[in-house]
Order: sequence, then C-alpha cells, then structure tokens
Amino acid sequence: MEEHTQPQDHSAFLPKQDANIPTEISSNGETNGLEFQNRLDLSELQNSVQNIKAEVGKVIVGQKDMVDMLIASLLAKGHALIEGVPGVAKTVTAKLLAKSLSVGFSRIQFTPDLMPSDILGTSVFNLKVSEFEFKKGPIFSNMILIDEINRAPAKTQAALFEVMEEQQITIDGHKYLLDAPFMVLATQNPVEQEGTYRLPEAQLDRFLFKIDVDYPNLEEEIEILVREHDLKEKEKTATITSFLTTEQIVRYQNLVSQVIVEQHLLKYIAELIVATRNNPFLYLGASPRASIAILKASKAFAAMSGRDFVTPEDIKRASVPVLHHRVIVTPEREMEGVTSKQIIKQIIETVEIPR
Repeated sequence: MEEHTQPQDHSAFLPKQDANIPTEISSNGETNGLEFQNRLDLSELQNSVQNIKAEVGKVIVGQKDMVDMLIASLLAKGHALIEGVPGVAKTVTAKLLAKSLSVGFSRIQFTPDLMPSDILGTSVFNLKVSEFEFKKGPIFSNMILIDEINRAPAKTQAALFEVMEEQQITIDGHKYLLDAPFMVLATQNPVEQEGTYRLPEAQLDRFLFKIDVDYPNLEEEIEILVREHDLKEKEKTATITSFLTTEQIVRYQNLVSQVIVEQHLLKYIAELIVATRNNPFLYLGASPRASIAILKASKAFAAMSGRDFVTPEDIKRASVPVLHHRVIVTPEREMEGVTSKQIIKQIIETVEIPR
C-alpha cells in the first residue's frame, strides 16, 4: 500500500493558543506558501543546517537521507549507526559532518584485538608523584567515529554502553563526565561475516537511528565519476568550512527540546510502539526508549523544517530509522524474506493518524 501523499491541513497541530494563525502544512511537513508564527526562532538553526548540507555536498553526491538523519541525530542528542556495503561513503560522510563543525573529533578503528582501555583510557602510575593518573582515551571528544563497530568483541562493545547512554564513564570507582555535545557515529558492513561480532540488542537500542545506505543511482554514479575526473572540481571540494561551535550546537539542541508536541501526537507515538509489541510478525517489540527516540527525532525533523511544533509526518519520518533495528522479526517470517522495515511501514499504515 502506498503512503498517503495528498496535502493535508495540519493547523490542528499548532500550539493551541496560536490556532487562529493561518497556516497550511503539506504532507512532508513543509508550509504551502502561508506563514505561521513560531514561538522559537529557528531561522539560524535552519541556515546552519543548510550550510552543513552544502559543505557535505561539495564531496558527497546524493545520500541526502543519510545526511539529514545524521544532522537530526546531532540535534536530538542521539547516536547513529550507519550500515552499508563498502565504498558507499559511510566513513567519508561522517568525517565531513565532523569537519563542518568546530568540535573535537576522534576516529577509532575497531578490530578483534581492541580492548576497552584502548577506547576509554587507563590508569598509569606516575613515578614523579608516586600515584596513578587516569589517561583519557579517544572516547573523550565531542564526535566519535567508530569504523566497523561489529569487528570488536562483545567486551569492547560493552565498554560503550555507559558512555552512550549517560555521557560518562566509570573506571576504578571514579566517574568521568564527557563534554557536550557528544555523539557516536558508528559504521558497519552488513555483508561480511568472518571476523565480525553481531551487535547485541542492548547496544543497538542505544543508537537513535540505524541508517541504511544504498548504492547511488545512475545519474549520481555519473556525477561521482565526473567529479573524480575533473581536477578543478577536486580542488574546489578540497576545503570544508566549519560552521558551528560546541556552544551553538548545545544551544540548538536546547531549542529542539522545546519544540511543541500536542497530547494526541504523544498518544500516536505510543500507539505505534504498542503496535510493534502486539504484531504477530515480530518476536520482539520496541521498548519505551524507542518511543522517547521517536519523540526526540520528530522534534529535530520539525526544527529542521523551520517549525516549532511536530506534525504526524515528522513522526512517520522518524519511525522507520528509529524502530527497524530495535525489533526482531519472528524466525518464520525472516525465512520468508520479510524485513523489519517492511513490518514497521505496515504498522505505520495501519495505525490511525490523529486528525
């Protein structure tokens, strides 16, 4: 069944005291030529998002959905897992996003022999003062790129649990807080099996989005070749401008948290989550952390569209990348080739949209 794409009037989702302000929102969440009054000033945030997209677009051809979700994940204080075959610019896009921001950046290559102390840090005995000192690991930064996260064993993967959820680590009985903003971008290759370790559900649940990266289409493939062949084009894309400081990002994250969500939309999110728990095709449904993730992501998508209120389309847009890695398909349906994405899309179509 195809999704409903006819323009809808979403004035009901405006803040109640502003309901007299004329507005019309299309099904993709954009305004149809009519102005509406925001309580929050999101113009600077919107401009910054466009600038980041432009900088990333100097190098990356296509992959607009991936870039949108990475920016939304940053604004929602979330983490992103990027999955795709080798050569589709997963790592490059993550590095470019970090380069467009004036923030601390660390890249960690996960390998089977990597130990938790290689990531978090370790206590080293200082002979001068005759006591142990904690040497911080590469996790102590603002944006962390973990390449091939599924190559490290479970012990090393588990070292990320606390830091991703609570933005702190505990070593030798001492807690060490990480500076905001903090975001983990992890990549993994879905086709290789040898030398890899499947991510446990508890760790997958800590990623706001799982972003599946597809091959470029024919036109995009041609554009990639043209850029690679054209020396002037390569010179043009050699420099990436940094736009946002850590203070600006934290301010934008606080703005996003203030985006308004009406009560009936909160109920809509809850109904989507409960539907995953009652679906006969799913062995494991989504947890309350998933409903909170949809709430945060839909706020980010609304803010990126210049609105300080969430519409059902924002929720629908967030639902698939938030949910499809948090649920488990029953073995019978998995053998038939049914995917979690297909089931989530079917649930979205069956749950009634609030009017």
